[in-house]
Amino acid sequence: MPAGTLYRGKVGMWSWVLHRITGVAIFFFLLVHVLDTALVRLSPEAYNAVIGTYKTPIIGLAELGLVAAILYHALNGVRVILIDFWRKGVKYQNVMWWVVVIISAVLFLGFAPRHLSHVFGW
Repeated sequence: MPAGTLYRGKVGMWSWVLHRITGVAIFFFLLVHVLDTALVRLSPEAYNAVIGTYKTPIIGLAELGLVAAILYHALNGVRVILIDFWRKGVKYQNVMWWVVVIISAVLFLGFAPRHLSHVFGW
């Protein structure tokens, strides 16, 4: 690693990388959502066709990924706020990251079975 690198592969770097990746993924979802919703005014038939393509297992799995991204991004955002505004935030940033990961996983595992049952008709 180059000298002067701040994170050096520790929790801070990985939380930063995941926060950016999930943020970009959520942004592109919102962009596509706004564009496909705009179709309803232009052509209701085109809108219905696009929405029909979303009712596939592949999109259902992508929605699962989107939920995981939103959970992590939102909870890690709270962690970043705590680091910035809580006096002891920097001291506990690693512990808070693991709390974010655990809470995200628990919420995701609560959501995933129900969503998958709708996607695959179980």
